Amino acid sequence: MPARGTLSDSLRRAEGDVRAAAAMDRSVSCHVTDLGVTFAGRLTGGRIEVHETLEGPPRERAQVRLAMKGDDLLALVDGELHFARAWGSGRVKLEAGLRDLLHLRKLL
Repeated sequence: MPARGTLSDSLRRAEGDVRAAAAMDRSVSCHVTDLGVTFAGRLTGGRIEVHETLEGPPRERAQVRLAMKGDDLLALVDGELHFARAWGSGRVKLEAGLRDLLHLRKLL
């Protein structure tokens, strides 16, 4: 999926506080609800490395968990949808521990 590469490239080019947040080393899952697919991997070194693509919801609990429709994922990556607004409106669901949420807020 080209969107994954675009998102990873954007994170890698980030600077300052955003770069520090993007440089986190955490397990990540992104469940694309309307497609019934989950991408599972790691956020590490400013990149999202997808290790597997699964049918259905995530099988294991990642440290950072996202859920959204495919169109919203593409809109986020293309810069047409602002993450904080999408999260606030419920279009994107984000679950993570408190410490991770504090780091991730720098990306918002």
